[in-house]
Amino acid sequence: MLVALTGIGLSAAAGLNAYIPFLLVALLARLTDTVVLPDGLGWMSSWWAIGIGAVLLLADVVLDKIPAVDSVNDVVQGVLRPLTGGVVFAAGAAVAELESSAWVREHAWVTFVAGALVAGLVHAGKATARPVVNATTMGLGGPVVSTVEDGASVGLSLAAVFVPVLVLVLLAGLVVAFVVLRRRRRARRRSAGAAAGDATSGPVPPDASP
Repeated sequence: MLVALTGIGLSAAAGLNAYIPFLLVALLARLTDTVVLPDGLGWMSSWWAIGIGAVLLLADVVLDKIPAVDSVNDVVQGVLRPLTGGVVFAAGAAVAELESSAWVREHAWVTFVAGALVAGLVHAGKATARPVVNATTMGLGGPVVSTVEDGASVGLSLAAVFVPVLVLVLLAGLVVAFVVLRRRRRARRRSAGAAAGDATSGPVPPDASP
């Protein structure tokens, strides 16, 4: 159970920000014994991978705070976040325990696919919610929400590695936030539709009968 929560937490964090969980896992593997990378992912702890990840993180943090640009960035990240989610799921601290399973050794792609699916779902929620936030706040809410998402990514990443049980609580919070924003989007569409209908019908003509 904890093994799965570690992978799910890291991949969900990647759905919000691809580079925060990547850098956390890479630095822990490079500087500590907390994370032991499985065979084939040792490159993550190299300084060149960490350096590239840091540069991409800085760019993503800046671009995701600019209204309109953040939506374009989400389109690009629609590929990178699921891919990173797959990598960090496979590279999670507890994945070494999974690899003791013969079935997992023979089907190593399963952990990658699972991480990509989780990250993809979280990214889809984020990418859907952001335009709603920008539209309802005249772009002022985008940077705030982006900062909260980055913080959530950090929290999920740390919880996944050190306290996997907390991942359930944090994921529940994400689901609630996405549901609230989705309902607001539907309410806004209904309001816009009602307003358009009133404008089309126009004023009621006066009664011409004597």
